[in-house]
Amino acid sequence: MSTNIPANLRYTKEHEWALVEENTVTVGITDFAQSALGDIVFVEVPEVGSDLKTGSTFGVVESIKSVSDLYSPVTGEVVAKNNDVEGSPEKINQDAYGSWLIKVKIKDSSEINNLMTAEQYQDFCNSSH
Repeated sequence: MSTNIPANLRYTKEHEWALVEENTVTVGITDFAQSALGDIVFVEVPEVGSDLKTGSTFGVVESIKSVSDLYSPVTGEVVAKNNDVEGSPEKINQDAYGSWLIKVKIKDSSEINNLMTAEQYQDFCNSSH
């Protein structure tokens, strides 16, 4: 299965992607995840101001096949949420990397080092089949 894995992002084992820009991390789900889920029909993300901890659930994504929890790649505060995706969850299927879910002001930037690079994520996806 060929997967689109942009090199400028970091990744989690739960198939979230993270775009790191200074002290803010933009979070979404990967192309691999949206492909495995199938047609996404519902997305729920936290309100701005919510505090997240690394590895804790911050929302759900629901497809016609299943419901999956979303896990925060970092600890910090939600500073933005993508209302477009909540209103039109199918956008994630159309463009997983253009359809971010939340932006988090990161508390400890060293946590980024715990996330996988594109190459590591590719290996992870290949080995999980």
